[in-house]
Amino acid sequence: MAEWVQGLMDSMGYVGILLLMVLENVFPPIPSELIMPSAGFAASRGDLNLIMVILMGTLGSVIGTLPLYYVGRAFGEDRLVAWADRHGKWLTLSGRDIKKADDWFDRHGSRAVLFGRMVPGIRSLLSLPAGMSEMPMPKFLLFSAIGSGLWAALLAGAGYLLGEHYDRVEQYVAPASRIILGVLAVAAVAWFIRRKREQAQP
Repeated sequence: MAEWVQGLMDSMGYVGILLLMVLENVFPPIPSELIMPSAGFAASRGDLNLIMVILMGTLGSVIGTLPLYYVGRAFGEDRLVAWADRHGKWLTLSGRDIKKADDWFDRHGSRAVLFGRMVPGIRSLLSLPAGMSEMPMPKFLLFSAIGSGLWAALLAGAGYLLGEHYDRVEQYVAPASRIILGVLAVAAVAWFIRRKREQAQP
């Protein structure tokens, strides 16, 4: 993976960074923790400009958020509520739960998008609830750009400073991603069990 990423950037430069960051949001197995530090390392060698690296990484990341945003928007809250009322019983999920989640996102969506764009494991998925809650596109793009820009700057800067040891960034961030996903999985299981118990009570 690392060689393919480096090869694409070597052959396409800034356009390669943009394309890789678009793909990273659509196909999360391509990690930004590898792409941006590698680009930062290229900047430290003088092959690229660090500011342009960060800008192209940010732009690619923001463009990459749009497909899932539009999927969420097309599906919409009403359809999801109707689906949950018809088929959500086996997930202990009701239309009321969907509405509560949507209300929460309406209240905290800006912060969720801003800070979530810097959290490995969930950064790509936040576009779905943003679309489903019909977050206005200008607001979605603004907070996505700020969060993505900070994340891109952090990773590229780390790669720039670490030089040929840029791959250490992924080594440190990857475990954090697994921990976050593990915590989310445990929280989902705990919620599922609690709902089952509530439904079993007379």
